[in-house]
Amino acid sequence: MFVRLTACDLRCTWCDTPYAFHEGGKMSVDEVVAAVERHGCRLVEITGGEPLLQDDVYPLMERLLARGYTVMLETGGHRPIDEVPAAVVKVVDVKCPASGEADKNDWRNLEWLAPHDEVKFVVQDRADYEFARDVIARHALASRTAAVLISPVHGVLDPRTLSEWILADHLPVRLQLQLHKYIWTPTTRGV
Repeated sequence: MFVRLTACDLRCTWCDTPYAFHEGGKMSVDEVVAAVERHGCRLVEITGGEPLLQDDVYPLMERLLARGYTVMLETGGHRPIDEVPAAVVKVVDVKCPASGEADKNDWRNLEWLAPHDEVKFVVQDRADYEFARDVIARHALASRTAAVLISPVHGVLDPRTLSEWILADHLPVRLQLQLHKYIWTPTTRGV
């Protein structure tokens, strides 16, 4: 189950969730936990916008962990993750140059990763791919994390082209496609 929190202080050129900048309604931690419990799914991914902008994300993660949920946190990579509970699986997005936000990466986050965490790169072009490939090697991410994910910007970079680059370089990563955009439409929400 996804819990999407409102607000983001980045403006990636390829952002596909600008509604997360301002839409949504206020809910208490109790209300969010109750909504999660109604769905009966034991895996919860907290995303945004940028969830680390919300002070209540920390007690929310703690409450879900205390109730036995597997909790994932997807963050834009520009806010420190050192205070995120250790049991939370952090998915840290490293911003590539074409995002327009690469200068905001908090590189300390790559040192704070745990073996169960993941790192994600959204790639728009060959330059982004080479940037990601270099960061993966420089920080030994494939051997230090559970997964390194590379996603093509939907509708911009052909997944086949990205796959061919990955295979040619024997890059130890997973190609990540936004399956909901293939199963439904790219603009469908809530799936």
